[in-house]
Amino acid sequence: MENFTTAGDLNHTLGVWTDNSLQYKVISCVLLFVICVLGFVGNVMVILVVLTTKHMRTPTNCYLVSLAVADLMVLSAAGLPTITESIFGSWVFGHYGCLCITYFQYLGINASSCSITAFTIERYIAICHPIKAQFLCTLSRAKKIILCVWAFTSLYCVMWFYLSDIQELVYNNITIITCGYRVSRKFYLPIYFFDYGVFFVVPLMLSAVLYGLIARILFINPLPSDHKDKKKNGQNNHSNTKRTSCKNSRHSSSTATSRRQVTKMLAVVVFLFATLWMPYRTLVLVNSFLDRAYLDSWFLLFCRICIYLNSAINPVIYNAMSQKFRAAFRNICGCGRKGSDKPAAYSVALTYSAAKETSMVESIDPFTTELEELTATDDLLSDQKMMFPDPCVYEKENFSDA
Repeated sequence: MENFTTAGDLNHTLGVWTDNSLQYKVISCVLLFVICVLGFVGNVMVILVVLTTKHMRTPTNCYLVSLAVADLMVLSAAGLPTITESIFGSWVFGHYGCLCITYFQYLGINASSCSITAFTIERYIAICHPIKAQFLCTLSRAKKIILCVWAFTSLYCVMWFYLSDIQELVYNNITIITCGYRVSRKFYLPIYFFDYGVFFVVPLMLSAVLYGLIARILFINPLPSDHKDKKKNGQNNHSNTKRTSCKNSRHSSSTATSRRQVTKMLAVVVFLFATLWMPYRTLVLVNSFLDRAYLDSWFLLFCRICIYLNSAINPVIYNAMSQKFRAAFRNICGCGRKGSDKPAAYSVALTYSAAKETSMVESIDPFTTELEELTATDDLLSDQKMMFPDPCVYEKENFSDA
């Protein structure tokens, strides 16, 4: 991460070097190690869940896999070197380690920002423009977008191979090796301002606008009802009308609940991204206008912990707010029930099908944009049937997963 030291900043006397206190080393190492380990485990589980579970391979989850890979990169390229820096007080990975680690730091940071922007746009199209979503929000298109995101960020971050280098900080009592930058502040500050605007301010402003539009659809406007179906149902007998109306009511209610749930989850991811990155981004921005950068070790530790916590907390959010992810995590850990790998034949599908809701086709097709699915187990359904007899008679339906 940014250490605010450049070749042009080392012309003055550095004075006497003092090592960090033992208290600082213990607290920083323990906190960073715990966050990095939990982040590694959680993000690897997200990737494995989506890759190994067929019904989890949806466009939204593909973007979450991209975000998980970026978070793993941030934790490995920024979190682990920070631990060694806290222990030794000096850079121990050499010249090429400085180049590669700096490159992967910014690659992970920029790729995570682009991944968040991508799934925000995908959610907006799927919910606010369901007809376009049939052709735009598909699994193959999501993979292509992710490939373009990583190709763009990989090429953009190549400049850090030329801007970063190790430096020797000569103090009165010791010489410290650091991973810094070759050029003076006036040359690399425009790059930081560009990163701040393109990979932080613009994504957050875009997310705020799009989630506002999504909220208007999901939380203010009710789901549209099909008046034609109501007229047709009125011509049928009383039992068919009652059965069809109950099915339509439950399907609409389930779809609305699912859409709200997933949108809330993704909105929380964006909100935490903005909140946890704000201290560090603000520090870089403020130090850009100061003659001598503010480098209080405890505040720097706080900023770094916020960054690494942002990369580690997303799997926790998925587990807390998504029943599908929660069930998949249990299965991959071996805590799920036997035979629960596949959804039950009478699972209650909470799937938003753009084609189905616009009454263009009768079944869920490859253009389906899946948001969430609540799978009911045999025991749960049998208990519910005994406690609350259902007045509506349902035909057996098995909704296939996209």
